[in-house]
Amino acid sequence: MSTTRHVVNRQRRLAAAESRRAAPAPAPRAPRPKPRKRPARTVRRSVPRPLLLALLALLAVLATAFAVLAHVRAEDLRDAPALRNAALTDTARTSDVKGTVGQAVDAVFSYDHTDPARTDKAADKYLTGKAVGQHREMLAPLRAQGARQKLVLTTTVTHSGVEAIDGGRARVLVFADQSNTSTAKGGSASRAAAMFAVDVVHRGGSWRIANIDTFSR
Repeated sequence: MSTTRHVVNRQRRLAAAESRRAAPAPAPRAPRPKPRKRPARTVRRSVPRPLLLALLALLAVLATAFAVLAHVRAEDLRDAPALRNAALTDTARTSDVKGTVGQAVDAVFSYDHTDPARTDKAADKYLTGKAVGQHREMLAPLRAQGARQKLVLTTTVTHSGVEAIDGGRARVLVFADQSNTSTAKGGSASRAAAMFAVDVVHRGGSWRIANIDTFSR
C-alpha cells in the first residue's frame, strides 16, 4: 500500500516537472517609461478690467492734450515775429541792405580836407531824417580842424550784420576801422575801431540811413 502511494506521488512529481518544462518562459517585462516633466508654465496675471479701462482712458486724454499743445505751439511759431523778419528768410534783400549800408558808412564817415564836398555829397545821397543832423554833429570837430591840421579820415566797414528787415525798414549792426591822419607839420596818425548801429529806410528805390545809434546812452 505504501509502495503504491509512493509510486503515484512520484508519477505526479514527474508529471508536474514535465508540465513546467513544457510551459513557455514568461516574457520579460518592458521597462516603464519615465514620466515626462511638464514644462513650467509662466503665470500671467491678467489686469483687472476696470484698471485696464482706466489706463486706456488716461492714454486717450494724454494723446488729446499732446495734440492740442502741438497745434497751439505751431500757431505760436507761425505768428512769431522772427518769421516776419525778412533778414532770416530773404537772402537777396539782406545782401542788398548790407551792401548799401557798407558803401554808405564808408562814404559818409570818410573825410579829406582837400575835398570836403565829397563827404557832403555822400551825406546827401545816403542820409535822411534824423541821421542828417547826427552826421553833421559828429563830423563838426573834424571839419573845424581839417584845413589847419590837414586831416584825412578813412572809414572802412569790416563787418556788418542785418538784425531785422520789416517791410521798408531795417536795422544793421556795423563794425568799422577808422584811420585818422594829419599831414601837417608835426602831425600824427591814429587808428581806432568803431561799433554802432544804423536804422535804414527804403526810399526812392534805395536804402538810406535814417538814424545812427552809437550806444552812448
